Amino acid sequence: MTVRYPRIDASDSQPATSASSMHRPPHPAAHAKAAYSRRPRVALRSRLCVVAVAVLLVAVAVIALCLGDYPLSVGEVLRALTGRAGFDSTVVLQWRLPRIVAAIVFGACLGISGALFQTLTRNPLGSPDIIGFSTGAYTGVLAVRLVLPGSTLAASNLGASVLASTTAGALLGGFVTAIVVYLLAYRRGVQGFRLVIVGIGVTAALSGVNSWLILRARDEVAMGAAIWGTGTLSLTTWGDVVPAVLAVALTAPLIAAARRPLRQLELGDDAAAAHGLRVERARLAILGLGVLLAALVTAAAGPIAFVALAAPQIAKRLAGLPGIPLLHSALLGSLLLLGADVIAQHIGGNPLPAGMITVIFGGMYLFVLLIMESRA
Repeated sequence: MTVRYPRIDASDSQPATSASSMHRPPHPAAHAKAAYSRRPRVALRSRLCVVAVAVLLVAVAVIALCLGDYPLSVGEVLRALTGRAGFDSTVVLQWRLPRIVAAIVFGACLGISGALFQTLTRNPLGSPDIIGFSTGAYTGVLAVRLVLPGSTLAASNLGASVLASTTAGALLGGFVTAIVVYLLAYRRGVQGFRLVIVGIGVTAALSGVNSWLILRARDEVAMGAAIWGTGTLSLTTWGDVVPAVLAVALTAPLIAAARRPLRQLELGDDAAAAHGLRVERARLAILGLGVLLAALVTAAAGPIAFVALAAPQIAKRLAGLPGIPLLHSALLGSLLLLGADVIAQHIGGNPLPAGMITVIFGGMYLFVLLIMESRA
């Protein structure tokens, strides 16, 4: 049996040499020069993204102020904002503006929380609603309101407001869930993929507990808890918004302080440790901050799904930055939640909870994201 080998002559070898030169890695100096030349363009794109999203957010807020059973023009809204337009000012300042401010603030909290978790886990699925922290906060609220109505956390005993007891239950449930997930995922440190998988399992278990708590409650209480559990801004007043805004304002210095260790953790645990960062301590602190932001939103408006999942990834792609930017994520979170609330109020016959709209669009986003991740 004769084996025929392909003939290799000068004409064949020349393209091979050229191809190898094409795949040769660039010189470090040339690579650094190219990266330096791209830096101003990336910075400009990032700033333009911030301005564009902020302008779009203001536009949606003005539209939300104009729409409703008592429609107003833009000029009437501007005059009503001064507080001297009679009934128009009541409609704008007391009825519509608290809901819009709540959507902006809560959306920003969810966007930042999602950015923190996705950076920690280095996984686009790492968000508080997927890992289970939002579900745990909801479990804490249900436990305080349905199981422990006579406990020290309940409002009836302390004479405190319903919001205070709800916030206490949400914070307690969120942090207990975070501790359980962290301990179950810990194996000589915490890896992002393991944290996500453990969190999905804990979310499924807590969802069963929440359903059981609602089923054993009285009908009217169960109905209210189920509607609130979808995430709604319909009952938001200034009495709910002002404490939430103050609480978020208190976390602002913590968010600013978390930026530097967050950027170091993006490089990997070994590189971060080489820069002098205490990795596990920093990871725990950032984890607690993300849980705090998600629990505050859950206490005020219920567990709103998918905003924390989608906003950081959309912000990263729009800004063109290598990491997940916090400011862009906050603005995108505000825009997504405000847009979802406007759709929930004015599209269809009856107003819906904003969380139902985020679930519909977030489900489609999650489906596309899973396909992209499987191909990657």
